[in-house]
Amino acid sequence: MKLSVIIPAYNEEKRLSKTLQQVQAYLRQQIYDYEIIVINDGSKDKTINIVKELSSLRLINNEENNGKGCVVRQAMLEAKGDFRLFMDADNSASIDHIEKMWPYFKQDYQVIIGSRDVRGSITSPSQSLLRKLIGKIGHFIISAICGLSDIKDTQCGFKCFTKEAAEKIFSKTTINRWGFDIEVLVIAKKFGYKIKEVPIVWRNNFQSRVNLFGIIKTLFEVFQIKLNLITKKYDL
Repeated sequence: MKLSVIIPAYNEEKRLSKTLQQVQAYLRQQIYDYEIIVINDGSKDKTINIVKELSSLRLINNEENNGKGCVVRQAMLEAKGDFRLFMDADNSASIDHIEKMWPYFKQDYQVIIGSRDVRGSITSPSQSLLRKLIGKIGHFIISAICGLSDIKDTQCGFKCFTKEAAEKIFSKTTINRWGFDIEVLVIAKKFGYKIKEVPIVWRNNFQSRVNLFGIIKTLFEVFQIKLNLITKKYDL
């Protein structure tokens, strides 16, 4: 199997159906084998029913909410594809962006991530000035503490890994909430994997669940990642 597409979902009954239909429509046109994994993170709405109504989907159902980082880890380690992509349930970055990644995998990159901040990327509608300021401050803190200054966008929810990279990286992750993206990239760099950012068209969702509390929590997780580095928790 060439590609596993992982979509974590928590109370996504209003947005998930359209996303899954678009993902299915795109993948059905491809000549390679694939799987679509929807991993439910303890949803209280009808998310599971939506998945069950569509064919050719694999559902991993968790009754309790454990966090996006936890369920992405779970799905990455259970996936079967030679390449493993996770994307957001609201389809902020469409599945066809995978086409930008294939050429870099052929150049021996093992981790390829969508970016809203490299040349050629588009965010529509544009973020508010306050949101941009918070983003820049957050990026500065992340870069300073975790050594990711060469990566412009650590938080984009569209990341793809080779099978080897996925299994080695996610077997070491510890962060279960929003800071997991940062941890994944820190571990990837520690293991010496080549990382490439590709520009994407990002449909900005003003209903995002990332609030002020989430931002503060992520900052605490950044310090936890630094502590893990110091205590050699990520060593092979």
